[in-house]
Amino acid sequence: MVREKNPITKSGKEKIEAELNSLIRNDREEIKQAISDARKHGDLKENAEYHSAKEKQAMLEGRIKELQSIMATAEVIDPSVISSETVVFGATVTLYDGERDRRNVYQVVGKSESDTANGKVSITSPIGAALLGKEEGEVVCVRAPKGDIEYEIELIEYR
Repeated sequence: MVREKNPITKSGKEKIEAELNSLIRNDREEIKQAISDARKHGDLKENAEYHSAKEKQAMLEGRIKELQSIMATAEVIDPSVISSETVVFGATVTLYDGERDRRNVYQVVGKSESDTANGKVSITSPIGAALLGKEEGEVVCVRAPKGDIEYEIELIEYR
């Protein structure tokens, strides 16, 4: 089975690696200790601490597997070496919303590192998908839950 590669920036990969290491080295050990301590309280059928710790362990292991899967398919792309006149993965794009007289700056990143609040939009999100292949000066229409939004691409940078 061939796994599809998922693009990710270097900083996105480093962030995921740090979270994964913390979960494995710190959180996993804390939960093991909590389960061990809860077992000492006797009957496991009615032991709320034990069941809570086991539930936390299951959630933790699920997150670890999710991050390991992301790392297994990650293809690190360095935006600073990209030379393109159009928006591609890694581009930092300055958009102007004329209706609201507002500028927004977004970096187009992989799905696993998307963080709209910090200016990182996934290439698969409505805004990321609308930007791909566009040039400075073009107007893009983004389909949003509250209605379509038009942006003018003012600047495309690769840094």
